[in-house]
Amino acid sequence: MDGTDSSAPRGARRLRRDAEANRQRTLLAAREVFAERGLGVNLDDIARHAGVGVATSYRLFGNKQALINELFEERVDTLVVAAEQALANDDPWEGFVGLLTMVLEEMAVDRGLREVVFSEVGGRPLVAQARRKFMPASDAVMHRAQDAGLLRPDLATTDLPLIFYMVSCAIQHTQPVSSEVWRRCLTIVLDGLRVPAGLTDMPVVALTTAEEEQVAGLNPAGS
Repeated sequence: MDGTDSSAPRGARRLRRDAEANRQRTLLAAREVFAERGLGVNLDDIARHAGVGVATSYRLFGNKQALINELFEERVDTLVVAAEQALANDDPWEGFVGLLTMVLEEMAVDRGLREVVFSEVGGRPLVAQARRKFMPASDAVMHRAQDAGLLRPDLATTDLPLIFYMVSCAIQHTQPVSSEVWRRCLTIVLDGLRVPAGLTDMPVVALTTAEEEQVAGLNPAGS
């Protein structure tokens, strides 16, 4: 069984298969283009990247926002699964660290995701819906680490989005120079949250003075 309606004419079934193939190609192209270039691209750009006709893309999705909505929902579902896995980790601290790291890794490779979460692009209702799905599980991960005496007890659930925002700003500004240096920022934050206080080895080397000046826009040529 191929899941198609056997009573439908063969030509109609073929058209449905072709439409679904075009739909999947367009979704894949949108993931790649949004991740690399952000949400400023238009549906024409995505159609060209997918190798499908522009009219076909509009017929399948109607507009760019429909693509954003679908892909953002996929990302949120991935993050919810990550939070559930973190909650199942035997070590409450490792679960907490793993969750923050996974969320920020997603943001590091997806400019479009950062733009949806931290700007007006895509609409606030979309983000509000995502928070309702993700925050209960992430809050549970945080509270479990606090109950185990491993995470500072005065950390509030409202601090987590701010932590994501702070490190995401580092991602945004440093990525043209170093795609990984944000991990140092996260390590510094985590060591400030851990009880008892301890120092974790930095996962990557620091920026050089020239690289930091390039990030700051003082040395665009990197010379």
